[in-house]
Amino acid sequence: MKLGDPTLDHLRIFLAVVEEGSFGGAARRMNRAVSAISYGIAQLEAQLAVILFDREGSRKPVLTPEGEGLLAEARAVSDDVDALLAKTRSLHAGLESNLGLVIDVMMPGEVTARVLSDFRAMFPTVALRLRVEGLGAVAQCLLDEDGQLAIGGPIIGEDPQLERQAVGNVDLIPVAAPGHPLSAPDVAPGESRKHLQLVLSDRSSRTEGREFSVLSPLTWRLGDLGAKHSLLKEGLGWGNMPREMVAGDLAEGRLVELDLPEKPGDQYTLYALWRRDTRLGPATSWLIDAFRERLAA
Repeated sequence: MKLGDPTLDHLRIFLAVVEEGSFGGAARRMNRAVSAISYGIAQLEAQLAVILFDREGSRKPVLTPEGEGLLAEARAVSDDVDALLAKTRSLHAGLESNLGLVIDVMMPGEVTARVLSDFRAMFPTVALRLRVEGLGAVAQCLLDEDGQLAIGGPIIGEDPQLERQAVGNVDLIPVAAPGHPLSAPDVAPGESRKHLQLVLSDRSSRTEGREFSVLSPLTWRLGDLGAKHSLLKEGLGWGNMPREMVAGDLAEGRLVELDLPEKPGDQYTLYALWRRDTRLGPATSWLIDAFRERLAA
C-alpha cells in the first residue's frame, strides 16, 4: 500500500479537532468552514490509509485506536515546526521595535504603573501598545494576534496554543458597603444567594457557560471592574474584588470584608502568557521578570 504525504495543515486540523472536541470547534479556532475541516480530515485519512475518528453513534468525533496511536506523532511534528518557526524568527530578532501587552483587570494598578514606568526608562525605543481586559478576553487578544504578551488569570485553562508561566497571586475577597445585610456577623449558610451579586463578565466567548465564584441567582454582569467597584460602594450588591483595589475603602469604612460561610474569596494566580510560536525578545522577557518581582514585593 502506497501512503501519501500528509501536510502540516492537515495534521494541525487533526490536532484542532482533538483539542476542541468537535469539527465545529476546530473550524472556529482555525477560522474556516466546517466543510473545510471535514475535507482536511478526509484527506489525511486517505493519505494515511486509516480512519482517525469514529463518527457513528456520537454527536462528537471520537478517536479510533489508530487515531489515538498517531496523536502523539502528530503533536510532535506540530511542536517541531513551531520550534523551527520560533528559532527562525529569533535569528532575525534583536530588540523588539514594538510590543503588544494585555493586562488582566485583576492586576493591581500600582504594580502595572510601576512596571511600565520602569519599562519606558529601560526600553525607550520600544513602542508599547497596552490593553486591559478581563477573564478569557486576555488570552483571546493573544490568539487574535492583538498582542505578544499577556498577564492573565487562571480561568483560561491550559490552552494548547499558549505557553504560560506563573508570576504571582492576587487576593480576591468578598465585600459590600457597610449596612449591607451580608455585613452582619454570623451570616447563615445560603444567605448570600438571597442578595444581588455583582459579577465581572467575560467580553470574549472563551468562558461561555462557566461561572466563577457566583453564588447568587440574582446577578448584575459588568464588563468593567471599575464600574463594579463603584456600584459596591453605593451599596447596590456584594461581590469579590482584588484586596489591593479596595484596601483604602476597607481602611476608611466605605466597604467591609464579608465573612460568608461559603468563603467565595480566592487566590487569583496571574500568569505570563504568549503564543507557542512566538520567540520572547529582550523587552518581553524583561516585562515577565518585572511583573513577577513587583507582585512578590
